[in-house]
Amino acid sequence: MIFEHEIPEGSKIYFGSMARQKRKLEQIASEIFYKYKFEEMVTPIFSYHQIASIESTKLIHLTNRDNYPMNLRADSTIDVVKLALKRIDKNSKNNRWFYIQPIYRYPSIEQHQIGAEHIGSSDLKEILDLSISIFNQVDFQPFLQLSNIAIPRKIASELNLPISMFKNIEIRKILSLNISWLNSLLYLETIDEVKKLIETVPVFLKKDLQDLVLLGESLDYKNIKVASLYYTQMEYYRDLIFKFISKNKVYARGGSYSIDNLNSVGFSIYTDELLGILN
Repeated sequence: MIFEHEIPEGSKIYFGSMARQKRKLEQIASEIFYKYKFEEMVTPIFSYHQIASIESTKLIHLTNRDNYPMNLRADSTIDVVKLALKRIDKNSKNNRWFYIQPIYRYPSIEQHQIGAEHIGSSDLKEILDLSISIFNQVDFQPFLQLSNIAIPRKIASELNLPISMFKNIEIRKILSLNISWLNSLLYLETIDEVKKLIETVPVFLKKDLQDLVLLGESLDYKNIKVASLYYTQMEYYRDLIFKFISKNKVYARGGSYSIDNLNSVGFSIYTDELLGILN
């Protein structure tokens, strides 16, 4: 039995002080974005093309009036980039966009996000500085996990391993290969440990590990850890990625990605998780 006041599991409702805090957080973020010359984009709630980058089982499927398949917006990055490239005046020089809006995933998961995309850029430090600025404004410093998705992809290719071994974090299978440098990659956590290990890994991994070191050392942030074999589920990411974590909760994630063969950088903060800390 469903009562009149109930809302579907996974959906959100805000009122009173929580709604006020949410609006304040979004205002803080938008002011920082405008300072860095980003403009806002609000994308449609319906999308035709997200199935190319997101597992079908995670999408809420619908059809338009001509019975053509579409889905509720399950990712803002994809639509921001595609709409910026296809629908905005080609003479526009703006390639920095931010969004403050929810996404929807199967069966009834509503997740509010604050995010930004710098289209055509490879400057991940700029994006990380943006997210750090927002966290600093609300006096919250979760630990920053740096990874490079190119590392597990190249290891899987070179050693003829299924990428699912890294997607599913199958530690026992990785250890069973009995490869010393691979075991070290599995357990290292600091930038200094990465620097020491670079000399012992195969040549095909050296640059990707060096990129991790350079990014970590460029940031004005002390609480940094490395997860060199981490593999994200979003297939559009291409190399350096990150997420902010505290007490096993993810508060933001982002990285370098490629959509429509254009390299870009971006991130999203999970509004509801951050509100839980602020309240």
